[in-house]
Amino acid sequence: MAKTMKALVYHGKGNISLDDVPMPQIIEPDDAIVRVTTSTICGTDIHIWTGGMPEVEPPRIVGHEFCGEIVEVGPAVRNVKVGDRCAISCVTQCGECFYCRRGLYSHCVTGSWIFGYMIDGCQAEYVRVPHANLGCHIIPEGLTDEDVLFVGDILSTGYLGAENARIEPGDTVMVSGSGPVGMCAMVCAKLYGPSKVIAVDLNQERLDFAVENGWADVGLNPDNVDVVEAVKEMTDGRGADATIEAVGVAPTFQLALDAVRPGGRVSVIGVFEKPFELAMNTLWIKNISISMGLVNANRIPELINLIKEGKIDMTPLITHRRPLNKILDGYDVFGEKADSCVKWVVTPYERE
Repeated sequence: MAKTMKALVYHGKGNISLDDVPMPQIIEPDDAIVRVTTSTICGTDIHIWTGGMPEVEPPRIVGHEFCGEIVEVGPAVRNVKVGDRCAISCVTQCGECFYCRRGLYSHCVTGSWIFGYMIDGCQAEYVRVPHANLGCHIIPEGLTDEDVLFVGDILSTGYLGAENARIEPGDTVMVSGSGPVGMCAMVCAKLYGPSKVIAVDLNQERLDFAVENGWADVGLNPDNVDVVEAVKEMTDGRGADATIEAVGVAPTFQLALDAVRPGGRVSVIGVFEKPFELAMNTLWIKNISISMGLVNANRIPELINLIKEGKIDMTPLITHRRPLNKILDGYDVFGEKADSCVKWVVTPYERE
């Protein structure tokens, strides 16, 4: 392999560039080197770029949602081999520490954590994958990269949102935020048999997109309707049984709190850049439960099976495909939600 490769590198707030960087190397016995065949630009990448996640120290190769081909493995790697096509978990986990043994993989103490955050990420030609035995999931025959591309992050995040919402058959579920993560949450919510999934967003185009794809039953735009009253009208005055916050800003979280019925559940999966104040003096009497957290990506095998059996298809999210050469354009377009962009997929670097 060549000694250098192309990668998108974060150099500080507002400063990213496509650079020549050293090729990754095997460091630990359970490492794998993966040739990135498909990756994405995710909302968290935009947060990093704009300085909303100051804990990310430059220079850092960005990106955490990807598929690729195993090209090299350490001596302790047993679950995958060179040549395997894999979907990769966005969080790395040793499987042995205090938190891993309790299923909290996103808090693994090995220090690896999420790609593009504490370790170099996937918006590159190659990436080192720590703990490859647990992080690399073989793509079944008959499925493409794009079929399973989102299992490593946004689809797993959407599933976490639905799982934490404790949805029961016949429930009314409201998803506050209709970006890619919110739409994944809608699809996963429907796995639990709710009577209605309500999408909420200020972007009417995305609301229509969610309804047209059958991921939401109803779309509500706060610019056009009192969302809380509309939800109550659909539920005999009660409010939603469960709400999922999928953006990470105060208005969408407040809406999730206001629209849930007494005794309901609020599930938070948005990434917040700023603190949010809870009005405990009025919330406590509603007897609601609030759950939140970073995705564990521990449902990837189940999600791949659901995709294989045709129960989940998130490929309509892909609206733009460009090679790594054009990734800076992608940050501008995806970051500004321009050109009707829902999800920007990055294909391999094209050399002339």
